[in-house]
Amino acid sequence: MADFSKKSGVHTSIPTGSMADIAFLLLIFFMVTTVFVRYRVTGIVLPRAEKVEEIKTRRHISYVWISADRKVYIDDKIAQVNQVAPIFYERRVQNPRLIVSLKCDTRAPYGLVSQVIEELRKADALRVNFATDRER
Repeated sequence: MADFSKKSGVHTSIPTGSMADIAFLLLIFFMVTTVFVRYRVTGIVLPRAEKVEEIKTRRHISYVWISADRKVYIDDKIAQVNQVAPIFYERRVQNPRLIVSLKCDTRAPYGLVSQVIEELRKADALRVNFATDRER
């Protein structure tokens, strides 16, 4: 007869050998699927447009935001209107293919937008894109 009173030699444990593999797979998954916000200017309501043409390259773009409360942002940093020309003149000298993307709030005063455009003209930054929101 067999003696069943002795415990069998089976050990119960959780295998942790593949935990590092799973951690790295999760890390890679979240790195690939995460969308990073480059600029943090908030509260800008872009005007609507029926037809929108997308810019193919993003390497030569510099952004200017004009908010409804009369603030001008150049690449996420607040600036005065009279600082626009010197900043963009230097950028245009460094990169002749520079495109300036104007993101103006619909409630922004047009006089301020006109002043920014004049400052860009002084800097010879004539490749200007007016960003809009696609009409749905």
